Parts: sequence; C-alpha cells; structure tokens
Amino acid sequence: MDARDHKLTNFSSKDFEFIAKRSREIGSPQAIIDVIPYGKFIGVEASVIENEIQYTMDRKKTNIGNPSLPAIHGGVIGGFLELASAIESIYVLEINAVPKVVDFSIDYLRPGRYKKMYASCTVLRQGRKLINVSSNAWQENKKIPVATARCHFLVP
Repeated sequence: MDARDHKLTNFSSKDFEFIAKRSREIGSPQAIIDVIPYGKFIGVEASVIENEIQYTMDRKKTNIGNPSLPAIHGGVIGGFLELASAIESIYVLEINAVPKVVDFSIDYLRPGRYKKMYASCTVLRQGRKLINVSSNAWQENKKIPVATARCHFLVP
C-alpha cells in the first residue's frame, strides 16, 4: 500500500456520507469503490447498465491462486462478491455508511479462470437493521456462474 492508498483510509464518516450521496447523484457506484483500497487492489470497477449495477474485476496476476490452471484465488472471488454486495447495499438502499458484515456464505461452482470476472447483486430483503444480499459472479456467460454468495449486513 502506498501513501496515496493510506490517505483513502483516513476519511471520516461525514466524508464517506458525502461520497455515497455524491455517487448516487452522479449515477456512479464507482465513486464509492474508488475510496476503498481493496477494490483498487483487486481491480474492481462498477457501472450502471440498464438500471442494474454490473461489477467487473479485471484479470491481474496478483489475483491468481492456482498458477497451473491459472485460476483466480477463491479468497479474491469471495472478496469481490462481498465488496459488490456492500456497494450494492450502499448505492441502492441509499445507506451513507459502510454496513457491517454479519454473515457471508459463498458457493464455488467452477474455477474462476484468469479472465475478466463479472458480478451482479440483488437486495433480497431489507429490515430495520439487517440487509440480505445475493450475488453472482460469472465470466463468459451470466447463466454459467463461477460463484454465488449470500451476505447479511448490519446497517449502522
């Protein structure tokens, strides 16, 4: 992590609230990802396509877990889906703070090859304090997922 990344982690809750609101105003969930060093580290980007947020993770050598295939490390895939779920909650539900993970469950369905990966999320349920989000990651065909995840967040 370099000095620029360190500055990104030193912002207040008011700063994050401003970033979250501004990202919705300009229609860009990427503005939220830009202040999260891990998102930059693994190469995550987000864009709104037909009123749905599509997340992408570019291929990066540092994301490889099995060099003989080569395949993306399962922890990176899990981190990608957890981050996408959190951004989805912040952006779609207009939350102005980072939700806390209560539970995260992932099913790995096939190897994530050394290619660009995509993800989409759906907020399944929102209670007063708890949010349930479902996420799917795929590579070439959305109907053939690499992994699926379910995440429960506590709203601060």
